[in-house]
Amino acid sequence: MSLAKSTVILGLFMWCAMYVTPGYSQLPQVKSDPLKPPQSLQGEAACSATEVSSCAEAASKILPLVMGPSPMEENLRRLTDEIGGRVSGSPEMAQAVEWGVGAFRAAGITVHTEKYILPVSWAAGETRLELLGQDALGIEKFPVRLAAIGWSPATPAGGTEANIVDVGYGTEADFASAKAPLKGALILVNGDVSVTWADLFAEYLRAPEIIERAVKAGVAAILWTSQRERLLLYRHTDTGDGALEELPQAIVAREDALRMSRLIAAHPGKIRARFTMNNKIGGPVEQENVVGEIRGYEKPDEVVLLGAHLDSWELGTGALDNGCNAAMVIEAARAIKATGLVPRRTIRFVLFSGEEQGLLGSWAYAKSHAAELDKLRAVVIFDSGVGRVTGYSLGGRHDMEGPVREALNPLAAWDVDRHTQDADIGTDNFDFLIEGVPTLVANQEVANYLQNYHAASDTLDKVDMRELKLNTVIAALTAWGLADHSAPFGRRQSRAEIEGVLKETGLDQQLKALGYWEGWQNGTRGRKP
Repeated sequence: MSLAKSTVILGLFMWCAMYVTPGYSQLPQVKSDPLKPPQSLQGEAACSATEVSSCAEAASKILPLVMGPSPMEENLRRLTDEIGGRVSGSPEMAQAVEWGVGAFRAAGITVHTEKYILPVSWAAGETRLELLGQDALGIEKFPVRLAAIGWSPATPAGGTEANIVDVGYGTEADFASAKAPLKGALILVNGDVSVTWADLFAEYLRAPEIIERAVKAGVAAILWTSQRERLLLYRHTDTGDGALEELPQAIVAREDALRMSRLIAAHPGKIRARFTMNNKIGGPVEQENVVGEIRGYEKPDEVVLLGAHLDSWELGTGALDNGCNAAMVIEAARAIKATGLVPRRTIRFVLFSGEEQGLLGSWAYAKSHAAELDKLRAVVIFDSGVGRVTGYSLGGRHDMEGPVREALNPLAAWDVDRHTQDADIGTDNFDFLIEGVPTLVANQEVANYLQNYHAASDTLDKVDMRELKLNTVIAALTAWGLADHSAPFGRRQSRAEIEGVLKETGLDQQLKALGYWEGWQNGTRGRKP
């Protein structure tokens, strides 16, 4: 296909974007000509005529398929409203796997499941905190609203009765200066309101050290102050390998926790409570990843993977985290298949389970496909709700900037080329990154993601379907463009090169803080020494 013809196709694509997509003209615009490659791609790094025409043709066909009537909204409604929250190891998770298989098949995609073992199964039981002795202190009785931390052990039968000790922010100094004995106590840990990504990562990063101090001090349980306001409850877990937490833990509604903190300050050593949490703990259980595929015509053994996690917490229905992107992966597969175009390389579409328990499904995939990792050219992950995509986090892989920009060149007017080189332990790209495989994690605007993250408010009404469709176009074109790229790209890195990336991005410090470092060093997780 000539460069002149590809320009005609690009013109058609822009027409489709403006007239098929309501309000397209309000999308972020770039000052450069949308039919001209970005400055960084001109000259030696510019797209070849082959790449321009391939991506342009795919874009012109994918966009109207996605932005027009499609099954995505109904698929997502069934997943969230009918199946609901999907904790790995639960009956609802098994239903979600069936949903994924059925949706791929309905889209004409070859699909299968791949099994692995989840070390522990878990379900939340009744969780209660009853303040004791209020009448004697002249304190009004009030309910304390709280939710179990995921993978937290149950309290002993009948609960744990003990003093509540406020340990401030849980620093070493806070533990040392506690105004009451910690052994056998219920400790209350403070935290600031979480607003930004940095706040959320800080919430996770601080937890392991606090838990370690609590275990050493012999406390009975940890009560975490919710870092969201308006009584909003959510559920995290601090396990990195699917193992049970060391101590019973719960998140207390912020307003209730702050009220308890004031009472403890006013009545030192006199605020007692009975903490009861009847979580149900089971043994190892088989889980499944759902894997769809469009096989490449020229290099079918080389693979570009587009993925999202299918599991969720269950206080809400897991719509933003991460049902919308699970539905998006299926929709991207449907749209690519419906174009009738076949890429050079295979595109694999994966819905991972076990993400919330330490990225277990993607870790299992990386291990079971170890012999194929040299030919896994890129792993593309979406896991941040429906916020508009601004580019990808490339995890220290500067060599991927060119191929990614080429793939997204038809969307230059959408302002999706603000790629970054940061990396974090936050989603299913992690085990591929430390195996040396190039990874792309969608950088997305926060939108309404953080305020509903893991929370009871994470429900279908929070999903902006238009934004989700726009992101689907980006995801589909990224996967297509990389899979149909004519030149070699996506070389797997050596162990030494990965170590350089860990240091450059600061990921090594995250591995140490979150307990992954030992596994990396001894080769049980990541590319072996």
